[in-house]
Amino acid sequence: MFDSLPGFRDFPPEACARRNHLFRVFRTVARAFDFKEYDAPVLEPLDLYVEKSGEEIVGQLFHFLDKGERKVALRPELTPTLARMVAARANSLAKPIKWFNVGEHFRYERPQKGRGRSFYQFNADLLGESDTGADAELIALLVAIFETLGLSQTDFRVRLSDRRTWILFLDALGVSEQARPKVLDAIDKSGRRKPEQTVESLEQAMPGKGRHLQDEIEKIKRIRSLDDLLAKIETCGEEAPGTASSWKELMSLLEAHGVLPYIEIDLSIVRGLAYYTGFVYEAFEASGEGRALAGGGRYDHLLKKLSGNVDLPACGFAIGDMTLSDCLESKNLLPNYIMAPDLFLIAGEGQRKLGISIASQVRKGGFSISYSLKQVGFGKQFKEAGKSGARYALIVGEDEENSNQVKIKDLRSSGEITTPQNSLLAKLDEFDSEGGIQE
Repeated sequence: MFDSLPGFRDFPPEACARRNHLFRVFRTVARAFDFKEYDAPVLEPLDLYVEKSGEEIVGQLFHFLDKGERKVALRPELTPTLARMVAARANSLAKPIKWFNVGEHFRYERPQKGRGRSFYQFNADLLGESDTGADAELIALLVAIFETLGLSQTDFRVRLSDRRTWILFLDALGVSEQARPKVLDAIDKSGRRKPEQTVESLEQAMPGKGRHLQDEIEKIKRIRSLDDLLAKIETCGEEAPGTASSWKELMSLLEAHGVLPYIEIDLSIVRGLAYYTGFVYEAFEASGEGRALAGGGRYDHLLKKLSGNVDLPACGFAIGDMTLSDCLESKNLLPNYIMAPDLFLIAGEGQRKLGISIASQVRKGGFSISYSLKQVGFGKQFKEAGKSGARYALIVGEDEENSNQVKIKDLRSSGEITTPQNSLLAKLDEFDSEGGIQE
């Protein structure tokens, strides 16, 4: 007996139906926002991820030498692949580029609740547009997906921050450009660490200033209103007006999208990845429990870093299926799909071939149908029909064969009619619209 590998999941039909429910919502809402679906290989050159994230990423990947002696890795995320694809086609693509993907990803890390070694993600990215309207469009898409899944304002919040604003504040605090990445990393991790650990990290970045920086950063992190944020920005020199204008514009657009009630200004959100350049955000359950449901932001220079010659502004976000599924399940928002055929064929011993022919026609007409794969009596076939969950039984016996007809029995109401075989599909369509056969 073999078990699945640690961190990998099986999807029997019921679980697969619930997973595919998420996928359908992702696709339906993304298309409503005029995003186009794309796909890409799950196996990429290892150097693609090293170039983006540094050598430390290697320990988190499933990587190996293929038979051509190439260093390859199963994709842990999609942004580098997207950058590679867009860079190769940049001149021929109409701007802005609005693409989305639903696909499997892999990370070699310790499995835990809400995090596996194999997981699915919805990725949406908007490239070729630097205006704040692109950021607002993506946040509105994120909220629309959650709303479509049944989540409301009492269920989740989108915590909004801005890397440019933090750079403005850190400059005002005397943080050098060289020390900035380590300070931002300390801020990003501060919510998951003890204050003393944050002070230690800040001290390593700016010797002699760790405690002072911690105190000032905590004051900034407590800012929650736009007015307070704008007042703080105004104290930060010549870059302040442009930064303040971006905040005002984004909040205005989010209000126009109708999603402002979901938004919380929360400067503790920094997003650990160094390539983010502007607004960043993460969606969390309103209760504050569990991991982030989604996260993203603006990454204007990543394409140039990965391609070397294509420089396009870009922003995007990702939703992981594991934490989202856990959230929806805890709120009873994952539907249980009926795993049943529309019809069940019941045929006499001499009419088996005719019945299968009728079943074939019914399937071509868009209905699902099942039947016993071995010849058994009418009684056992009726029992199978009942267990199958089918709404209707199609009955073909000697009388039906002789008269070129088929009997349709409603297994809920017990009503039944007989109809010519050549009008069966039309009659089934009629029942669908009328809600069944009445006794």
